[in-house]
Amino acid sequence: MSKFVIQGGQRLGGEIRISGMKNAVTALLTATLLTREECRLDNVPRIADVETMLTIIRSAGAKAQWVSDHEVAVEAKGIDSLKLNKHMVCAMRSSVLLAGPLLARTGSLNLPEPGGCIIGNRPLDTHLVAFEAMGVKIERSNGVYELQGKPKAAEIVLPEFSVTATENVLMAAVLAPGKTVIKLAAAEPHVQDLCSMLKKMGARIAGMGTHTLVIEGAQELRGVKHTVIPDQIEVGTFAALAGATHSSLTLYPIVAEHLDSVFTALKRAGVGYESRIKNQESRISELKIFPSSSLSGFKIQALPYPGFPTDLQAPFAVLATQCKGTSLIHDPLFEGRMGYVHELIKMGANAIIADPHRVIIAGPTSLSGQEIKSLDLRAGATLVIAGLVAEGETILHDAEVIDRGYENLEVRLKAIGAEIKRVN
Repeated sequence: MSKFVIQGGQRLGGEIRISGMKNAVTALLTATLLTREECRLDNVPRIADVETMLTIIRSAGAKAQWVSDHEVAVEAKGIDSLKLNKHMVCAMRSSVLLAGPLLARTGSLNLPEPGGCIIGNRPLDTHLVAFEAMGVKIERSNGVYELQGKPKAAEIVLPEFSVTATENVLMAAVLAPGKTVIKLAAAEPHVQDLCSMLKKMGARIAGMGTHTLVIEGAQELRGVKHTVIPDQIEVGTFAALAGATHSSLTLYPIVAEHLDSVFTALKRAGVGYESRIKNQESRISELKIFPSSSLSGFKIQALPYPGFPTDLQAPFAVLATQCKGTSLIHDPLFEGRMGYVHELIKMGANAIIADPHRVIIAGPTSLSGQEIKSLDLRAGATLVIAGLVAEGETILHDAEVIDRGYENLEVRLKAIGAEIKRVN
């Protein structure tokens, strides 16, 4: 167990390098199991969830190793889906993404109920309905799903815009003979990144970036070298930090087209920013956030992409505490993501949880340092921001939760002038 000790109330400044996307890389790692050839992923963040996924795919027989600071090589010539490390699978929600590739390769899988952050009810129903439509036989016994049969091509209408279900069906379909159609597919940047990598491997996918994907099954896929996209959740987190602390920050690299809803939210709050293209071919830009003297209350609603990301509603709640007027944060996607608000109230925020999906925040209010706790990955990062905004000392317990998705967070924050240290 570890904690962050934060001395807040200071302006920050400098540049933060954005890591490869956490929500993308876990799916990309499972996709390497679709081929017997070596795959290399670059711009991989050194975070706990990546290490967990590497351990899991090694347990299935894949060779996976770091070949440089942020590059991973995976070779899955011989895999046995029945040898998965069940303890690790239970520890991470995104381990459900093993189902599509392993069913496509081996036709059988015993999958324990995956774990992850406690942010509301997230059943596997959408995944299971889709797999059943593809001819997979499913039984549940003692908390373990027993899946049998290689997926067959099918036309599937997902019951919700589920990112992981879209990714799972996509990976199951790329080796299924015939045409698979996924309707109501999620279109998030990390889904598009998975499509890009699969196409490099020889998959035939149409409709990338839309809510209908059409896949023509291939006989086999080849190895690939792929660079993970920048993490737009990190961008939004640090942008909210800059706005709330009235600081000047440069964030690089970013993909500006992935951030339209974030830019809209910043504009509504009165946060000044400028996005400038740096590489036309790769679409890479940098984002400058300027100190803002006048912040205004705003409304945001978390929605499927291209809507505002659910993972950013919490960081923007801290920004709302520093805005003049009333802000409304609405997350209809999950009912358990407002727990961090109790910690903000403890620090002095004028906030009311209207219901499990909505919080109303009046500002501006001065925050003061307190002893608080990380409830989940995004809530933890949010409370780091709150600690940097607050006057005095904040002690944030369970800092290791944040390590699941942010690489060396305290080191990167120190580089821009933050007073933060980790105590184990």
